[in-house]
Amino acid sequence: MNKLDVLSKINPQMKAVLAKEDELAGDANDTSVGFELMRENYVAGRAYWTEGGPVMAEQLDAEVDGPHGPIPVRYYYPTAAAAAGRAAGEPATPAIVYVHGGGFVLGNLDTHDRVCRILAQNAGVAVVAVDYRLSPEAKFPSAVEEVAAVAAYLHEQGARHGIDGERLSFAGDSGGAHLGLAATLYLREELGGSGFVKCCLLFYGWFGLTDSSSMRLLGGPWDGLTEADWQFYMQMYANDPAELETNPYANLFLNDLERDLPACYIAAAEFDPLRDDSATLAAICEQYGTPVRYEVFEGVIHAFLHYTKMLDAANDALEHGATFYREQLGL
Repeated sequence: MNKLDVLSKINPQMKAVLAKEDELAGDANDTSVGFELMRENYVAGRAYWTEGGPVMAEQLDAEVDGPHGPIPVRYYYPTAAAAAGRAAGEPATPAIVYVHGGGFVLGNLDTHDRVCRILAQNAGVAVVAVDYRLSPEAKFPSAVEEVAAVAAYLHEQGARHGIDGERLSFAGDSGGAHLGLAATLYLREELGGSGFVKCCLLFYGWFGLTDSSSMRLLGGPWDGLTEADWQFYMQMYANDPAELETNPYANLFLNDLERDLPACYIAAAEFDPLRDDSATLAAICEQYGTPVRYEVFEGVIHAFLHYTKMLDAANDALEHGATFYREQLGL
């Protein structure tokens, strides 16, 4: 009720993307079909968008031991030098731990493969993608713990993979942006410190708001983020959805964000119901002097990062995030 007419406001490229999405997977955002069919539709729809793009010097799949069992990961080495460091077991490259989106319910290493390859090429460093356990099979805070565990492993054992464990960062989209920042705070509070996390690249994440102007005005069938959709994801994610408002690793605004927060690149979509989460986090960073760049990409909706084949904003967001990252790490 009382929503903006988003489909009349998005830019021509975004309209073309939505038309292509309908052609590829139909209504892949329909939560009423249940999470199992949603996963099939999501994977089918993303297959087209992940084709092509940069070729890595080396790319390999592995596992990291985690608190709930082995965690599949995918290593991306964009340059011969980074790949040589892996072969020699020397910490030749910083690394970005990439956490995929999908409402904590959807997605895997393949659905975000092209995004990771573009980010690795743009940043010029290794990217390590995390295939955390999905909900509802795994409930909060399992995903937070697994993402943190991968970063902790790379901090301690990164040299075995050619990675400098003292210079790690997180990147993620949507639920993955949430998990990247949540894992940073979990490392800080529960696992002995997060000083080795130098930067967070956060693309249109949810960070804890339960109501906002953007939530009231935006969200619909075009992005699968109506109020009913949101309730579906929260019920999938947590045994008790009310806990997500009171637990600091779900409602990240409950944490002390004045101290020990890495530099943050925060990207939002103009017509995304989660836009105000990004604006709120950016304002907090600015208040406390945390290095931050906040961008709102005009004319696009949630999840736009996938569409680098057709959408300038997707390529720009990845390029701007990588540029901010390189500046912060002095690369």
